[in-house]
Amino acid sequence: MPSAAWVFPGQGSQAIGMGTDLVDLPLARERFAQAERVLGWSVLDLVQQEDDKVSNTLYTQPCLYVVESTLADVLRQHGQQPQVVAGHSLGEYVALYAAGVFDFETGLKLVKRRAELMSQASDGIMAALLGFDRDELMAKLEATPDVVLANDNNPGQVVISGTPAAVTAVMDGVKSKRAVKLNVSGAFHSPWMADAADLFRTELDPVEFQSAQVPVLSNVDPTPASAGETLKHRLVQQMTGSVRWREITLALPDQGIDTVVEVGPGNVLTGLIKRTVRDLKLVNVGNLDQLQSYVG
Repeated sequence: MPSAAWVFPGQGSQAIGMGTDLVDLPLARERFAQAERVLGWSVLDLVQQEDDKVSNTLYTQPCLYVVESTLADVLRQHGQQPQVVAGHSLGEYVALYAAGVFDFETGLKLVKRRAELMSQASDGIMAALLGFDRDELMAKLEATPDVVLANDNNPGQVVISGTPAAVTAVMDGVKSKRAVKLNVSGAFHSPWMADAADLFRTELDPVEFQSAQVPVLSNVDPTPASAGETLKHRLVQQMTGSVRWREITLALPDQGIDTVVEVGPGNVLTGLIKRTVRDLKLVNVGNLDQLQSYVG
């Protein structure tokens, strides 16, 4: 049996119609019903709206959490078990759920509040850079106030966050194959999220985090951890800290991992991983067909 890591994508992987093909599975119907009681609206109805409402941060994050955690539950129902879990930004909440740190509804309530706070953020912007010289980029970031590395995704792809002027200065000052500003409401994973992070901390503080059943590689610290308080502390840091996905990927072989299963819509994470560690087997489980193909 392969030694598998389950990884869970974040915002940007959403798609109209995601998760709707799971509705015939009893466990999935139960999860969608639970989610509607917590959210006050139907994930299944929202993801089918043609106006792409699912790409509004307020809805994206809860929808991804529900779909990805449901896929993880069905995988377990078929006897699958990860050796390590990790999630990209929002996906870390699903990773913690999959590791048994909190239950489904607890995680969904946290994600709902996180989405509300992040959708209200209006300070700063983000931009993605692809195909650059890393030393040149890091030197430019160091020399430019008011901009930080938000997502270190792989050796050739990063996201930066900061004020509009500072982000533009880095985009113009670093030679890259592609640099594009992202359609987001604020400078996520940066100090400009400090106010939102402080508000979120009051929601997170009373929540009890259990010890993880399998090690979790966190966005802000890719060393494996299982202690509930450690994982909570890392989650508090996540809104203002960098997503260190490249380092998470590099850590997987050291954990004895030979297979990575991206549990969620799309193939963003497997695409990032194959450019960082080339000898890992990569599997996508984002819809019913892929799920059935994987579990046999």
